[in-house]
Amino acid sequence: MKAYISVLAKSFSAIGLLVGILFFAASLTPSLMPRSFLVQGALSGFCAALGYGVGVAAVWLWRYLEIPVPSARGQKAAKWIAVILCIGTAGVFLWKAAEWQNTVRSVMGLGPVESVEPIELAAIALGIFLVVILLARLFKRTFRLFSHWLNRLVPRRVSKVIGGVLAVVLFWSVAQGVLFKVVLRMVDTSFRELDARIDDGSVRPSDPTKPGGPGSVLDWQDLGRQGRAFIASGPTGAQIGSFFNAKALDPVRVYVGLNSAETVDERARLALEELKRDGGFERAALIVIVPTGTGWVDPEGIDTVEYLHHGDIASVAVQYSYLSSWLSLLVEPGYGAEAGQALFREVYRHWTTLPRDSRPKLYLYGLSLGAMNSELSAHLYDIIGDPFQGALWSGPPFQSRIWNSVTASRNPGSPAWLPRFRDGSIIRFTNQNNALDIPGAVWGPLRIVYLQYASDPVTFFDFHALYREPDWMKSPRGPDVSPSLRWIPGVTMLQLLFDMAIATTSPMGYGHVYAPEHYIDGWVAVTAPQNIGPEDVSRLKAFFFERSRSADNPPPSD
Repeated sequence: MKAYISVLAKSFSAIGLLVGILFFAASLTPSLMPRSFLVQGALSGFCAALGYGVGVAAVWLWRYLEIPVPSARGQKAAKWIAVILCIGTAGVFLWKAAEWQNTVRSVMGLGPVESVEPIELAAIALGIFLVVILLARLFKRTFRLFSHWLNRLVPRRVSKVIGGVLAVVLFWSVAQGVLFKVVLRMVDTSFRELDARIDDGSVRPSDPTKPGGPGSVLDWQDLGRQGRAFIASGPTGAQIGSFFNAKALDPVRVYVGLNSAETVDERARLALEELKRDGGFERAALIVIVPTGTGWVDPEGIDTVEYLHHGDIASVAVQYSYLSSWLSLLVEPGYGAEAGQALFREVYRHWTTLPRDSRPKLYLYGLSLGAMNSELSAHLYDIIGDPFQGALWSGPPFQSRIWNSVTASRNPGSPAWLPRFRDGSIIRFTNQNNALDIPGAVWGPLRIVYLQYASDPVTFFDFHALYREPDWMKSPRGPDVSPSLRWIPGVTMLQLLFDMAIATTSPMGYGHVYAPEHYIDGWVAVTAPQNIGPEDVSRLKAFFFERSRSADNPPPSD
C-alpha cells in the first residue's frame, strides 16, 4: 500500500501541484454570491485542477521549446522555495477567506460568518481535485490507445492528431449522449408524470370564468403544479379594492400546462381560446408571459402589476418544461423560444383583429430563462406595423440576444450593469434603485425595461472572463457587488459559474431573487397605469415589501 501511494505521489507534477495550490488560494477570493464551505470546497477543487493543468502544460511547453533547465541542485532549491511560498499563500488566503466572504454578505445585508470551515473545505477540494485528475488521466490513456492503434496505419504525428480528435469526440459523446440526453430526458419525463399526479392541495375552482373551472377548455389537473399555483394564488378584486379603497376587478389569469396538449401549437391555441372565454381581451391590459424552465411564474412580478391596474388586467402563460432553467438550457434550449413564439403568435394575431380604441394594451413579461425566450417570441418585422406596447424582462440570462446587443451598444460612460441606450425612448435599465427617470428622455410608443441586479451571475456570467476582465467589474461598480472582488484569469470564470448555480440562494433583492418593490417601478414605467399616484406607489412598495419578507412567504425561486 505504501509503495502504491509512493508511486501515485510521484506521478504528479511538482510544478503542476504548485500552480494548483495558487489557483486554490485564488478561488477563495470573493465573487458575486456568498458561498458556504461546501460550495467553496467544490469550487476550490475545480480551480486547483485547472491550475494543475496549467502547470503541467507550462512544463510541457518549456521542454518542447528545448529551453535549458537549471541544474538538479538549483531545481531542488527552487522547488522548496516555491513550496514554502505557495503553502504560505494558501494559508494566508484561507485566513482571509471569511473576511472576503463577509464583504459579499455585507452588501447583501447578511450577518458575518466567523469561519469558512477550512478543514472541511480543504477535504472537499482535495476530493474534487482527485476526481478531475482521474478523468483527465482516463482521457490521456484513451488518446494514447487511439494513437497507438492508428500508428500502424498512418504516420506518428498524424495518428496523434486523429487520436486526440477521436478521444474528444468519444468523451463529448458520452457526456452529451448519456448525461444530457438520456439521463436528463428521463428526469424530464419523470417530473412530467409526477407533476400530473401530485396532489398539491389545490381545489378545482368553481368559478366558470377560471381556467380549469366549469366550462373551461382546460382540465384543472393538466395545468400541472405550477399552473394550478399560478391560477389559485393571484389577488382577488376584493383584496385589491380593499388596499386602494376603490372598486377593483378580479384579474384574469390563464395558464396551459404541458399535459394540456401534445404540441406547442396546440397548447398555444388552447391558451387563446381560454383567454377569449375568460374575457381577457376585454381588459385594459394583457400580458403574455413566458415562464421559467420549471413553468414557474414569479408571483412578485405579476401580483404587483395586477394591483397597479386595479385588477383590470389579464395574463396568459404556456408551460414548456418541468426542469430548472439551467437544465432546460442543457436538454432543449429551443423549447422555451418555440413556446413563447407560438403563444405570442396566437395572441397577437387575434389582438390585431380587434378595434384599436377598445382592445387591451399588450405587454410581454419574463424572468430569467423566460426573459430570454420572451425576447425571442416577437420578431420586429412581424409587429412593426402594429407593435405591442412594451415589455418588462427581469434577470435576463447572459445569452439573451437583445440584451447583449443593447448592453454592448450602450452610451459611453454608462456602466455595463446599468446601461443607458441611445435617447432612452425605447429601452431603459433599472435595478434596486429606480433608474428609469432619465432627465430629458421621453418614452416612445414602445417601452422596454430590463430589471437586473449587478450581483446577478445569471445575467453577468461571461465566458470571456477566462482571459479578460468583464466590463461590469470595472469602476464604478454596482452597489451590491463586493469592493474586494478582483478579476483573476481562469479563476473568475469558474467562480461566476458556481455563482450561477447558487444564484437563487441570495436574500430577496440581490442575486437572482427579484423583489416586488423593484418590479413596481418597472411596471409603472412600462404600463403607465391610470389613477396611480406617487403615494399609491410608495404604499404598494411597503405592502409588498412586508408581504415578501414575512416568515410565511419565503423568497421565491425557480
